[in-house]
Amino acid sequence: MNIIEELGAAKVVGITGHIRPDGDCTGSVLGLYNYLKDNAPDIDVNVYLEQPSDKLSYLNGFDAIKNVIEPDKKFDAFIVLDCSSIDRIEPFADGFKNADKTICIDHHISNDSFADVNNVIPTASSACEVLYDTFDAGKVSRNTAECIYTGIIHDTGVFKYSCTSLHTMEIAGKMMQMGIDYSDIIDNSFYKKSYVQNQILGRALMESIVLLHGKVIFSIVRKRDFDFYGIDSSDLDGIIDQLRVTDGIECAILLYEKEDGNYKVSMRSNDAVDVSAIAKIFGGGGHIKAAGCTVHGQPRDIVMNITHMVEHQLNEQEEKQESIYDKRNS
Repeated sequence: MNIIEELGAAKVVGITGHIRPDGDCTGSVLGLYNYLKDNAPDIDVNVYLEQPSDKLSYLNGFDAIKNVIEPDKKFDAFIVLDCSSIDRIEPFADGFKNADKTICIDHHISNDSFADVNNVIPTASSACEVLYDTFDAGKVSRNTAECIYTGIIHDTGVFKYSCTSLHTMEIAGKMMQMGIDYSDIIDNSFYKKSYVQNQILGRALMESIVLLHGKVIFSIVRKRDFDFYGIDSSDLDGIIDQLRVTDGIECAILLYEKEDGNYKVSMRSNDAVDVSAIAKIFGGGGHIKAAGCTVHGQPRDIVMNITHMVEHQLNEQEEKQESIYDKRNS
């Protein structure tokens, strides 16, 4: 796909990403915004997102983000990035539904091809990686490069997750050649935490519990914790990954209580567990090693249900390995 060719004669374009936008979502949305501003200046480009973290405010176009679609706004094309289903853009779904043409650029294996044109690469590290491949590489500006690099480091955990490929590193290297301050981007947007963020991280780790003979770890952040520390869900970044790197863990689970009493569930795995398959059962989605969903119920019941599913997958893996061993020695 070439994104400008795909847009054709479109004059009014809307761009959005998933609710609670993270680094890859914000990076891909603003990366496309900057690329179109640079290379298709006649297009009226409109960016719609729930407000991203201020840690990403260095990205060019951050101040152009709108949190509400204008009444009766009509789009020739509406582009959704880093999003696997239409319910994940709910605040801006009307703009999508009323557009003459819809496009989705994504990397989630759970994507249900909800747009007219779907460019979904589940093997890609990030939406920013998929997006970059729709650009003319020679027309990528420094502003666009900062956005693409930001999205890639956030969804690869600064290149440490298994979704990182040679192609991922090649794109990152090209962005670095554009003169971006890559070390500052990593420190300030990915690693830096406020004092209160470190407090809630410490509390979540202190109150975590290990199950299934040390293979599953979980922690719960309740609404009263949000109120006590004066935080929101964006302040929980990094907790699930710190749980995941606990020695011996195959699956990490983080639950946090939402305003409506439901629980947002984030899951991460190391090698043996497909957490996207578990998330799908609860109406969520994601990737094999990183997925999430929203669940109604008591948190301990939710954790035990997920743990049983993890145990089932691990038992199946063990049975397969035993079968392979028996065949080799028969």
